[in-house]
Amino acid sequence: MRYVELRRHTDNDGDRLTPEGIAAAEAIGRDHLHPPYVAFISTGAARATQMLEILRTAASVEDVPISTVPALRSTVEDRWRAAAKAAGKGADLEAMRAIDPELVEQESQSLGIALRSVIDALPQGSRALVVGHSPTNEAAVLGLTGELVPPLGKGAGVLVNESGGNYRVGRLD
Repeated sequence: MRYVELRRHTDNDGDRLTPEGIAAAEAIGRDHLHPPYVAFISTGAARATQMLEILRTAASVEDVPISTVPALRSTVEDRWRAAAKAAGKGADLEAMRAIDPELVEQESQSLGIALRSVIDALPQGSRALVVGHSPTNEAAVLGLTGELVPPLGKGAGVLVNESGGNYRVGRLD
């Protein structure tokens, strides 16, 4: 089996974590990580990379580099924001699909492919930690597994695992 902990970054102001976001990332690192990790992966956004730096230090594995996989980040973030706003606060992918079905379908496919490439590159029995965004993390899971997951709160995540070419999603504590 191979595992990816897929987390949303904590509270931010622009592309940097706020002091509250830093404290929340430190708490996640202290209380909710599942090492060992063979990879730390960011979407390339500074807030995602900043959170990974905090988590990597908390996991005491500074020797594992942080990699960037830009394909895990949407190139149409404004369109996602518009769909989310139209769907209402706390809306899930189903509600956004009702607003912009093409967005959810196309993005889920491409983000799912990107998430699959991350998992498939891992050695058997290993685990990676990926920090990204919402609702694109949820779209990646949908594209890979066909499963809808509830909207991820700041710092929350899901565990995606692969066994024999089958991909499943579960909850993280």
